[in-house]
Amino acid sequence: MNLKWKIYILLLLTSMAMCNVVAQTRKEVSPENGDYIDALIKRNGLDAEEYRAAFIKINKKKLGANNTLRLDTRYELPTPEDIGLKNGGQTTERRQQVVPILGEKYKTVDYVDNALKGATFYLVSGHGGPDPGAQAIYAGSTLSEDEYAYDVMLRLARQLIRHRALVHVIIRDPSDGIRDDEILANSDNETCLGAPIPLNQIDRLRQRTDSINTLYAKERKNSNYCRSVFLHLDSRSKDKRIDIFFYHFTKSVKGERLASVLRNKMEEKYRKHQPKRGFSGNVSERNLFVLRETDPVGVFLELGNIQNPLDLLRFVRPSNREAMARWIAEGLIEDYKAEKNSTKK
Repeated sequence: MNLKWKIYILLLLTSMAMCNVVAQTRKEVSPENGDYIDALIKRNGLDAEEYRAAFIKINKKKLGANNTLRLDTRYELPTPEDIGLKNGGQTTERRQQVVPILGEKYKTVDYVDNALKGATFYLVSGHGGPDPGAQAIYAGSTLSEDEYAYDVMLRLARQLIRHRALVHVIIRDPSDGIRDDEILANSDNETCLGAPIPLNQIDRLRQRTDSINTLYAKERKNSNYCRSVFLHLDSRSKDKRIDIFFYHFTKSVKGERLASVLRNKMEEKYRKHQPKRGFSGNVSERNLFVLRETDPVGVFLELGNIQNPLDLLRFVRPSNREAMARWIAEGLIEDYKAEKNSTKK
């Protein structure tokens, strides 16, 4: 065999070997129920912002509408070479994320900073499915707790994502994104990460805590901070006007700090925007099922009394729902900073 043919064969074998290396280093993974692309990437130890575009490009034919994941499909994780890191290459930082569950108007979320990068949140709105929760009459319409808690939760999810947090929306309504209406029509098609919500209360609560714990077990090693947030509306006599209550699990030091930070943030905002009103929301410990049975630190918020006409304005006005979500997010950012500072000592 002459020298020319030897060189040709050597180059061919080298090229085939390089292709095999790339193919072998792409790990195949399967999504969990309720996963979206960022969650799947982060759970496998990669930076979602860097690897998202390459993931979509590599797996485009396997993805559903709006780049949703299919449970019965295995996906390839990009390699550093796939995102341009070979030989000192650099990637272009993404400035936004598309989150379909937020609805058509709000699904494109622009990043504003990295304040929550490395943090993971599990957001749960109360009731849903066959249980609408507390109800009240407003302007001739029946208002349901689950619809308003869900809208605040979606707005909170959007705020957290803006600061680059990884957010899991545990309770989901496939037809209702963020709504800018006063009257939010009740429906019963909410699910828990795609699974039907049981009517039995204990089964319903267990389904939520199990869903969070399953995700948390896989993500805790790749996240600097994991927190569960439960949002509810209270139901008391019509003449009982209340502010937001913050509950943490009994003897949970981090849970008490989180609840206190959120409470203080809310008081600060009320003092600024309604200086003559005052703020009476408080922090207390409660042995609630979802706080007791959920592995990551949690906080439970009662956003107000759905029966009280003044409290109702906190819910029916979309600007008020947005303000609550924004202020809760600001409190979570403060608690995240406190957690990072405590680990440095």
